[in-house]
Amino acid sequence: MSEPLDIVYDIIDEKPEEQRHILAVLVDNEFGVLNRVVGLFSARGYNIEALTVAEVDEKKHLSRITVITTGSQQTIIQIMNLLLRMVPVHKVVDLSTSGPHVERELALVKVSGKGDDRVEALRIAEIFRAKSVDATVESFIFEITGTSAKIDAFIDLMRPLGLVELARTGAAAMGRGKKGLG
Repeated sequence: MSEPLDIVYDIIDEKPEEQRHILAVLVDNEFGVLNRVVGLFSARGYNIEALTVAEVDEKKHLSRITVITTGSQQTIIQIMNLLLRMVPVHKVVDLSTSGPHVERELALVKVSGKGDDRVEALRIAEIFRAKSVDATVESFIFEITGTSAKIDAFIDLMRPLGLVELARTGAAAMGRGKKGLG
């Protein structure tokens, strides 16, 4: 007869913690680069929560792509390594882990209402420092900038007051300090 084993097996049934990450990607400004970057995420089943692209150096023909995604640290490192293997990619930085950064988003929020709802929408806009960029007798279009959380909170408060439409830019982000991406 064999003795019972005193070994305890730890079975770990947890997924690695997924967090929000902001990736800044410096690329050549040429045809098909954005499609290749987005395709990398799509082919591997990674979700892009927000995406912004703009040319940042006209002489060198460089663009900056800012991607907000969610994943474990291991997944983000894998994404960054895959991006760096692409020929038109010059640099990839995870702003979420590389130190302090500034992040801002712009949204246009159309609210339609009359009476008390209209007054309340204006009051909330003032609290959030949203600017009315268009007004009619029955609606407003507010412009608001700030963190994604601030914009989410503003939108949530505008829903019951007659939110009709919204457009968001996605985040623009930059690391603090004297060093740049390029």
